[in-house]
Amino acid sequence: MSYNKRIAANPYIVGTFACIGGGLFGLDISSMSGVLSNPAYLKTFHNPGSNAQGAIVASMPAGSLLGALLVTKLADSLGRKKTIILASLIWVIGAILQCASVDRGMLVVGRIIAGISVGISSAIVPVYQSEITAPAIRGRLVSFQQWSITWGILLQYFVQFGCSYINGTASFRIPWGLQMIPAIILGIGMTWFPESPRWLVDHDREQEALQILADLHGGGNKQDELVVLEFEEIKQQVYFERNEGAKSYMDLFKPGVFRRVILGCSLQMWSQLSGMNVMMYYIIYVFQGAGLTGRRGNLIADSVQYILNVLFTVPAIWYIDKWGRRWMLILGSFFMGVFLSLVGGLQGGFGEWGVVDNSSVWVINNHPAVTRAIIVCSYLFVCSFAITMGPASWTYPAEIFPMRVRGKAVSISTATNWMFNFALAWAVPPALSSIAWKTYFIFAAFNFAATIHFTFCFPETAQRTLEEIEEVFAQGHAFAAWKIKRNVGRKNLHEVLAEKGDRHSLQAKESA
Repeated sequence: MSYNKRIAANPYIVGTFACIGGGLFGLDISSMSGVLSNPAYLKTFHNPGSNAQGAIVASMPAGSLLGALLVTKLADSLGRKKTIILASLIWVIGAILQCASVDRGMLVVGRIIAGISVGISSAIVPVYQSEITAPAIRGRLVSFQQWSITWGILLQYFVQFGCSYINGTASFRIPWGLQMIPAIILGIGMTWFPESPRWLVDHDREQEALQILADLHGGGNKQDELVVLEFEEIKQQVYFERNEGAKSYMDLFKPGVFRRVILGCSLQMWSQLSGMNVMMYYIIYVFQGAGLTGRRGNLIADSVQYILNVLFTVPAIWYIDKWGRRWMLILGSFFMGVFLSLVGGLQGGFGEWGVVDNSSVWVINNHPAVTRAIIVCSYLFVCSFAITMGPASWTYPAEIFPMRVRGKAVSISTATNWMFNFALAWAVPPALSSIAWKTYFIFAAFNFAATIHFTFCFPETAQRTLEEIEEVFAQGHAFAAWKIKRNVGRKNLHEVLAEKGDRHSLQAKESA
């Protein structure tokens, strides 16, 4: 299998390049949020109401749900690398259709196709990253998936902002067309990257896997201790899982696995119910209701939020392997609940029904201090997500599953993300136009519920190989996760080789 060994030798390049796939999701978020008040967009698509606009936005996560489910087959049959390349090709097709769309139907079809690409890449990229990176920096590199999403949001938004000065449909067609460029770079660039060594071992290509591990973590030296340790652990885990039975969907319900499926799916569910993507998709509506008027002023305020999203993801990337996943999730969900409660309280206490752009809106009038306070709380909410749950929500599901079900389980977890994303993208515009400020209290309650769930059920997984994480869940404590210590599961090469010898002796006795 061809790949560039110099690229493979650099852990940060090989571990982050595929994150461009995550950036595609970010591009989509601001490709819609930036046009919600664009006169040319509204005219071309016949002034979609709250329900119609919700449907247009929701068409992308609907496609992503399908794409994430497709990964259950694609990841195991094509491999991780080819699946990422396929996702980039599908995105280009979707971007072309969106750019050329002349009515809502064509736009929705383009967004569904682009969504399939996002669903595939959002499920497969974290798996690919987790399987090729060293344990000490795995969380950091998988977290780049979230950072790339924030960059996608930010860059597309500024393109939208610049193009907003153009009169006519070019103001939204140019940004939609430029979305093709990152996908083309991703598809071509991945041809120089290695396949996952764990997938290769699982497909009886052990020598290729060993060479890739050596290039990834040992400077090409197949005798390097970390290389030998990982190779032996991967082989032992793959052989053990083969003896456990065929890789089927029923494996997801086996003891020890089903618990992790619930954790992966629920984490992706909570990341959507946190309200973060709602704040990204519909931030124009949020600030409009806060009393911020003027299209340019709203765009500038929105851009500040997107910049903060990028900046506050950086500390999480750098420290996620030191801080661990568990406390990031607990603290992040708690503070998001607090700030959403403040936004809802201020909206409810000082707002009233009014008319903005010929639509009935719950809006704050003549309270500039309250308007500023809501904007600040919105910014703090975004910062809370960016530095905690954002990176952890992609890292955790990618590392907790056994090899035999990892592709299927991660795709099911990611499909859960897109299912809730779809529902919320469609439901929130009508909610804001009907129950208004109460919407924020609903999301705040979800965050406080998530805090409780994370505290009791989510064990720490940082600083362990994917194979050592098996020991973490073997400890039990399904509802007392704090009892599992951070040193559980860690092994050195001698311990791994000793286990291998014990296993071979046991097999020899059984065969005798």
